[in-house]
Amino acid sequence: MNRMRLILLAAALVAALLAAYLSMAILRRPAPQAPQPAPVQKSETVDVVVASRNIEAGEKLDSLAIQWRSWPREGLAADMISRETTPDALENLQDSRARGAILAGEPIVEARIVQKGEAGFLSSVLPAGMRAIAIPITELSAVSGFVLPNDRVDVILTRHVTGSQGEKVAASEAVLTNVKVLAINQTLGAGANGATLPDGRTAVLQLDPRQAEVLNKIVALGDLSLALRSVDDLGDGVPVLSDAFRNPRRAVSGPLVIRYGLERAAPSR
Repeated sequence: MNRMRLILLAAALVAALLAAYLSMAILRRPAPQAPQPAPVQKSETVDVVVASRNIEAGEKLDSLAIQWRSWPREGLAADMISRETTPDALENLQDSRARGAILAGEPIVEARIVQKGEAGFLSSVLPAGMRAIAIPITELSAVSGFVLPNDRVDVILTRHVTGSQGEKVAASEAVLTNVKVLAINQTLGAGANGATLPDGRTAVLQLDPRQAEVLNKIVALGDLSLALRSVDDLGDGVPVLSDAFRNPRRAVSGPLVIRYGLERAAPSR
């Protein structure tokens, strides 16, 4: 074997040994460690009273309507009701009523409820400029008890009038349309189960002053019935007085005829 071949063989052997050493060094190198996440700081919480389901305006806060729920202390508002300050809040709120609609999970605050014994609940839920007026109803005249608080109805007057031949005939006409029912008897909310109120004897309606005045007049003229409106037919939610019962001084000039205690325009000739 000549000298050149020995040199090449030695070089190849050195290269093989170097490669083997480098491979072993790479295999012995520890695997890179994944960065450890920073420890999560658990925020301090406090129990507050929240609505356990949707609550309608005027509805009583019974044991199924409210509950305790953990709330971040940094998000605790001054008007929230906490277990720390009022540990017996669930019991104390049992006879309270909601001033307005409260959504499930929403904290109960003092400004949104009326406590037992506080006066003026009904006036607190009436919009500005509106009035509450009660009319007598029966199970039949209130759609067999299915007219409930917060429903919308038309008020229909049925009375006996004199026909063209002097005979007595029954006539019905809508006096008011799209009227909100505030209460049946003294119940201001239908409740979560939508229970009917078959024993209703009085319906409390929300009207403007002029409409309340007209309705008060026609109570003695005949029988009043409530026609329930569809939830898809509420329009802008504003009650409307029938043209036949509007004050004609506002729209019509000429003489007036007062009949059955109501003002009407004299018929044109």
